[in-house]
Amino acid sequence: MEKSFEGNALLQVLTEGKQPPNCDLTLQIKANYAQEGIARGVWKVDEKFINGNGVAMGGFVTSAADIIMAYAISSKLSIGQSFASIDLHTTFHRPVRLGDVQVEAKVDRIGKKTAYLLADLFQDDKKVASVVSSAMIL
Repeated sequence: MEKSFEGNALLQVLTEGKQPPNCDLTLQIKANYAQEGIARGVWKVDEKFINGNGVAMGGFVTSAADIIMAYAISSKLSIGQSFASIDLHTTFHRPVRLGDVQVEAKVDRIGKKTAYLLADLFQDDKKVASVVSSAMIL
């Protein structure tokens, strides 16, 4: 049975050293901060994420943002609440290459049923992508 993280339990990855979700491990992304609707992490881009054009495939870039946005929203939820992405839009500013990508996410607005999130990804101090998302609060 798969382990789920409800409410702010995902934050135990940071606060208690619990094993992160499998998607974090698969994508080689590590959250290193999540408080009050803001989260940050580092994505280690290696050859397995590179497409035929020699840059990271856009779906992986979007996934990196989605993962760190999960930490941001988790830091705003109560026990018993959960969430699911209902919309995700990525704007690419420049190619992502091999190396570390800094991911910063924040909850822009949160209501009773919906949250709106923003994320920016940086490589070599340059913005490579911006992502906006809506999430349903369950």
